[in-house]
Amino acid sequence: MKLAPASYDLIVIGAGPSGQKAAIQGAKEGCRVLLVERQRKAGGECLYRGTIPSKTLRESSVYLHGLRQRSNGSLDVDVCAGFEVKALMRRLSSVLATYENRLEDQLSRNGIERLQGRAAFVSSNEIEIEEPHRKKSRATAETILIATGSRPRHPGDVPVDHEHILDSDSILSLIYLPESLVVLGAGVIACEFASIFVSLGVQVTLVDKRDRPLAFLDEGLTERFVKSFETMGGRFLPNSDVTSVSWSGDIVRTELGSGEVLVSDKVLCALGRVANVEQLQLEQAGVEVNSRGHVPVDEFCRTNVPGIYAAGDVIGPPALAATSMHQGRRAIRHALGLDLGERTDTVPIGIYAIPELASVGLTEAAAREAHGACLVGHSDFSELARGQISGNTEGWLKLICDPRGEKILGAHIVGEGATELIHLAQMAMIADLDVETFVENIFNFPTLAEAYRVAALAILAQKAALRSGHEQAA
Repeated sequence: MKLAPASYDLIVIGAGPSGQKAAIQGAKEGCRVLLVERQRKAGGECLYRGTIPSKTLRESSVYLHGLRQRSNGSLDVDVCAGFEVKALMRRLSSVLATYENRLEDQLSRNGIERLQGRAAFVSSNEIEIEEPHRKKSRATAETILIATGSRPRHPGDVPVDHEHILDSDSILSLIYLPESLVVLGAGVIACEFASIFVSLGVQVTLVDKRDRPLAFLDEGLTERFVKSFETMGGRFLPNSDVTSVSWSGDIVRTELGSGEVLVSDKVLCALGRVANVEQLQLEQAGVEVNSRGHVPVDEFCRTNVPGIYAAGDVIGPPALAATSMHQGRRAIRHALGLDLGERTDTVPIGIYAIPELASVGLTEAAAREAHGACLVGHSDFSELARGQISGNTEGWLKLICDPRGEKILGAHIVGEGATELIHLAQMAMIADLDVETFVENIFNFPTLAEAYRVAALAILAQKAALRSGHEQAA
C-alpha cells in the first residue's frame, strides 16, 4: 500500500545559503518545514567547494603577500612550485567543522525537518525525494522554494579532466602548487583564483575575450586590479579567443585565435556556472526556465507558478552568498504575507581577489549616463597613515556624487579591507546622507576609513569651485 505524501507548510529544495535562510525564516514563523539536500549535511557548494574553502586558501595567500609587503623585501617568504596545497589550507577542517556545527545547531533549534536526497516535482505542490539506497518518498506543501544552486560550466571545447584541466571545484583539490597556470575567463571566480595563485609564486596567465576583467565593475577598479596582478608577476591577455585546450602528456596547450600557444602545467576553466535544474523535472510543475538555464523570478522571487519560489544561483546573477541569503528570506516572508520592509537596491559587491575589490551603487560611467554629469573624489591608501603602516599602499577608494556634490551615487574600493569598508558607503546611501557626512564626523586614526574623508573633501572642493564659477559667470 502506497503511503500518502507527508504534508508541510514549506518545502525548501537545497541547503545552501538561500535554502538555509529560507527554511529558518519559515520555521521562525511557525511553519512546518522540510529541507531537502542531496549532500549529507547542509551548507551547499558555498561551504564545501566554493566560498569557504577558496577564502581559506586566500587567507594564507594574503598572509604571505602581506609579509612581503610589510618586510619591504627583507623576508624571504616565497612558496616554491611543488609545495603541498593542503599545507596552505590546514585551517579548513576546523573552519568547516565550526561552520557545520553552527548550521546544524541553527536548523535543529528551529525544528526544521531534513531529508537527504534528490528532489523532483510531481506537480506544482508535490515533490518526490529519492533518498540514499534509492528509497523514495513524497511530500506536499503550499509553498516550495527552489534553491538548488549551480555548478561550474564546462564548455564543449574545454575538456575538463579535473587533473590537468580543472574547474573551480577541482582546483581546490590540487595536491601540489603548479609552476604555471592558465586561467580561462576573467569573471569573479577567475580573478580570485588567478590573483591567489600568482601571489603564491605561480606563473599565471589570465585569458579573456573581453577587453578588461570584471567588466561589470567601475573601470578604475579593474585598472587597479590588472596593475596589481601584473606587478605580482601575472599576465593578462584581453580580447583573446581560445580555440583549443589539450593535454599533451606532459603539459597543457592552450591555443588562442591570435595564433599564440600558451604552455602550462595546469589550466583552470572559469567560464561561468550552470544552474542545477535538470533533475528537478520543473516541467511537471509548469515552472519556466530561460534560455540561459536559470529560473526567472520577479522582485519577490516568485516563479511563473503560484506557490513556487526560487532563490540563489539558480535564478542567475549576482549569484553571491550574501544576496542569496537575502533572496531566501525575502521569498518566504512574501509567501507568508509578512512585511518585507523598505526594499533597497543598494547591494554591495565583494570580490575576494588579492587585493580585494568592492563596489556599491553606480559606476562613474553609469552615473554620467543617468545624471548627465557627476563629481568624483579619490583617495589613495598610500596617502593614509594606516595604509603605510600596513603596507596596503596599493589600495584606492573612489566616491561618486551627483552633479551638485550632495547625494552619494556609488563607491568603489580596491585594497585589503575593501569588502569591509564598502559597508560605510552602503549605509550612507541607504540613509540618504550627504557626502559632507564623511567630513563632519570623526574617524579613528589611523584607519583606512579615513579614505572616505579624503575622497569627500575632494568632492567638496570641486563643488566649491563650481559654485564660484557660477557666481563669477553671473
